[in-house]
Amino acid sequence: ENPCRIVGLSTSLANARDLGEWIGVGTHGLFNFPPGVRPVPLEIHIQGYDVISFEARMQVMVKPTYSAITRHAGGSDPAIVFAPTRKHARLTALDLLTYANSEGKPRRFLQCAEEDLAPFTAKLRESALQHTIKYGVAYMHEGMLPAERAAVEALFSSGAIQVLVCTASLCWGLTLNAKLVVIMGTQYFDGNTTGGSDYPVTDLLQMMGRASTADANAEDAVGICVLMCHTPKKEYYKKFLYEAFPVESHLDHCLADHLCAEVVTRTIENKQDAVDYLTWTFFYRRLAQNPNYYSLTGVTHRHLSDHLSDLIETTIGDLEESKTLTVESEMDLSPLNLGIIASYYYISYSTIELFSASLTAKTKMKGCLEIVSSATEYDALPIRPGEEDAVRKILMHSPVTLDKPKYTDPHTKANALLQAHFSRANLSGDLTLDQSKVVMDAVRLLQAMVDVISSSGWLAPALATMELTQMVTQALWDKDSPLMQIPHMTRELAQKCTGQGIEGVVDLIEMEDDARQELLAMTDTKLEDVADWCNRYPDIDFKFEIQDPEEITTGDNIVVVVDLDRDIEGDLRPVDAPYFPKSKDEAWWIVIGEPKKGTLIAIKRITLGKRSKVKLDFGAPSDPGHYKYALYFMCDSYMGCDQEYDMEFDVAEGEDESEEESDEDAMDED
Repeated sequence: ENPCRIVGLSTSLANARDLGEWIGVGTHGLFNFPPGVRPVPLEIHIQGYDVISFEARMQVMVKPTYSAITRHAGGSDPAIVFAPTRKHARLTALDLLTYANSEGKPRRFLQCAEEDLAPFTAKLRESALQHTIKYGVAYMHEGMLPAERAAVEALFSSGAIQVLVCTASLCWGLTLNAKLVVIMGTQYFDGNTTGGSDYPVTDLLQMMGRASTADANAEDAVGICVLMCHTPKKEYYKKFLYEAFPVESHLDHCLADHLCAEVVTRTIENKQDAVDYLTWTFFYRRLAQNPNYYSLTGVTHRHLSDHLSDLIETTIGDLEESKTLTVESEMDLSPLNLGIIASYYYISYSTIELFSASLTAKTKMKGCLEIVSSATEYDALPIRPGEEDAVRKILMHSPVTLDKPKYTDPHTKANALLQAHFSRANLSGDLTLDQSKVVMDAVRLLQAMVDVISSSGWLAPALATMELTQMVTQALWDKDSPLMQIPHMTRELAQKCTGQGIEGVVDLIEMEDDARQELLAMTDTKLEDVADWCNRYPDIDFKFEIQDPEEITTGDNIVVVVDLDRDIEGDLRPVDAPYFPKSKDEAWWIVIGEPKKGTLIAIKRITLGKRSKVKLDFGAPSDPGHYKYALYFMCDSYMGCDQEYDMEFDVAEGEDESEEESDEDAMDED
């Protein structure tokens, strides 16, 4: 048997041979169809609107959209309309009903009896959507629950409703087809620019691909697409929508992160290896084919060699400046600690550089929150129309204030969404999706931040960042009661428990059953949920000992052995964190520090099952005497289960040092 792998692309390519040769596909295994080859022929109508303002242009396009639906899908043929945002989708659906009502045909888009809609509308939360569906028009966006999307898709695919208005970002996951597709604008609002930014052409092609019919074999089967755009863009789309599109490489835009990772894994050990690495990429194949795109002045071997060398030199210079790698003998490359951290947690080198430059020994939790919000990973967080007002309102009601915030800055939005997460504030659909991404990225960013802080030996900022990871997982502020982690526990009930001396989860667990039931006043079902959660809550017996404590001398290596034993019934399941966007496993830090000086001596991050034995080693102090350190056992997921112990030991003067001193004295006498 010969293994066979099929790679399918959803669009025609102008340079399919380059791509095929790069992945090892010969000419006999490569099939590239022109854009006009479709199961159903497609008519494309491009309309330009000479209105500069993004919002005004969207309003102008509504009436032509209604006209296109009545002209090209005048009977009962389905129509899909793509709008830039959730707000535009909702407003467009309502405006279509307004135009239909003005013509005396309010239910022209409804293709079934109204009573047949009841089982589906009952699943919808939005009153506006329930209203529009009664007249045959629905809208769909990213913030809808799966059950709501399924209800809307069922109504549209069955032909009960004729018009579906979708947000443009759904084009890749949409499986519905319609005879008519209307693309209302080719731009989306971008808060970082003066107005709108263009959709990628691949997104437009995906939207156009939804134009089809149920019976592709019918003689008169045809799909129709009406594309509405800003007038200056009309000729551009005429050219690229009718011709195959070339695929180009963007490796040069993110080469630094790739290069850093390859140096860490020792795939690249010097500058020549880095240049050779590039020659195996699709980027190298396209340099000679499209030199203008990559700013090449020529395509000779000398031009290509110089361009690659300059690119590698510039990239290595950036990495060296960010202290992620070092150059030895002007040729050899060696990873530094920051580069190893960036590669391990899969974050940008510029983020690690930011952490290293911004964190200090005096950084508190507020500073850690601001620094993690400024990470490069949040640069692409979208700012939709009107969201700056929502960000402003969130920050106005948040405990941590920002100095002169720019509400259209994605990093300000990330900070606001994290604070809203800690406050468990209710957000709209689009903001909820953005918040999920911010929260998921925050965990690995904070873990990387702990490593950066530990490399500098700062105790207080490291502990503050560890507590911040607990806040992210449980969606609570550090000042909130740990009881708020428990299911069905309201803020008022937590305050009531605190008033009766029950301040932590362990206090609640140790109560008598009758007293606990009387205090919580919950139903049996809710009490079962509470009991199940409490059984999962970490109950870990922590023991440690210093190996050979009587024989520690200056210059020795001190070894601390930690025994961990978890009290749990059954298998260990993922963390109970209903506000965290995905399943998460529990992890722990064991930290040795000297609180008096604020220094972090040793740290190890572990995952713990039922039992484990961990060794930590660190260098003994250089001066003899009695020392008092602290041993911290910190969780990254649950609040209120951290442990702290005093660790005292004596250090004697090393024999080697005394012998050396005596030898030196003897030499002086001679």
